[in-house]
Amino acid sequence: MFEIANPWILLALPAPFIIYGLFSGKKPKATAALHIPFYQDVSQLPQPAQTFSKGFFHGLWLLFLVWCLFVFAASGPRFVGKPMELKRSGRDIMLAIDISASMETPDMQINHQQVNRLAAIQSIARGFIKDREGDRLGLILFGTHAYLLTPMTYDHDTLTSMLNDASIGLAGPQTAIGDAIGLAIKRLIEYPKEDRILVLLTDGVNNAGQVSALSAANMAAKYHIKIYTIGFGAERAVVESFMGPQVVNPSADLDETTLKKVADITHGLYFRAKDTKALQKVYDTLNQVEPLAKNQGVYRPLTPLYTWPLGLGLLLSAGLFSWPLLRGYFQRGAL
Repeated sequence: MFEIANPWILLALPAPFIIYGLFSGKKPKATAALHIPFYQDVSQLPQPAQTFSKGFFHGLWLLFLVWCLFVFAASGPRFVGKPMELKRSGRDIMLAIDISASMETPDMQINHQQVNRLAAIQSIARGFIKDREGDRLGLILFGTHAYLLTPMTYDHDTLTSMLNDASIGLAGPQTAIGDAIGLAIKRLIEYPKEDRILVLLTDGVNNAGQVSALSAANMAAKYHIKIYTIGFGAERAVVESFMGPQVVNPSADLDETTLKKVADITHGLYFRAKDTKALQKVYDTLNQVEPLAKNQGVYRPLTPLYTWPLGLGLLLSAGLFSWPLLRGYFQRGAL
């Protein structure tokens, strides 16, 4: 839809006529005249002034057209697009994902194919990130050490790309849950305390780092950071040994007790995901517990159009001022 932002500026369109009317009515004062005895003969000569006058008035009309274009550009013509939903800023969610050596355990399935735990997390977490439109997300990877891979951002495509590039063992073979929580606290305290959330996923026990998981949880509670912990990994797997197939628990090292306490201290929740379907349900539950950003209203994208009349006006102005020079140049060349 076309509209003009400042229509009152169009009142300036007749200004040249008003100014001309104010000053054209004044008659010049009478002065002494020189009497020419052969005036009648001179008056009968051909008068080229008519041609000049015609061209002069054409120039005036072009100047008025330029004036109209400039006034129209100043009035702010623009195109208003279709209404679009406006998302309010949602929550500030930091994702902390374990990439220790144990995440290489191939006890998960995606499309009937056996994959390791990290590949399963990458597959499911992509959907969770995509669904959190309106939320600011960040990504921490931790093993023996914790690293901030992506600071808090609304650019979910970049965050997903960084998660896909994560590799097992990049942060060391052990698991520093406390350090990961501490790093998340350092980043989340920069944002409003009402919406600070940490989603921590691990398959092991805190066996590395400078801070214990519970001490870090108490610090997170002090800064109003809610932590949702996820224990990930199957409880039953068949492995080959010299005695034949053996059934083992690949999640025997998972410290569920500590993860539950971390969630309780920070008023969060603990989830146990034994396969990809359970992990998907966990993320679905998180979307219900922490609702997605709601529509705050609508807005219409504006496309300014003033450049077109302004550009045409400048082009005509350049032509008006350069044409006499060009005409004189070609006339001299013809002579």
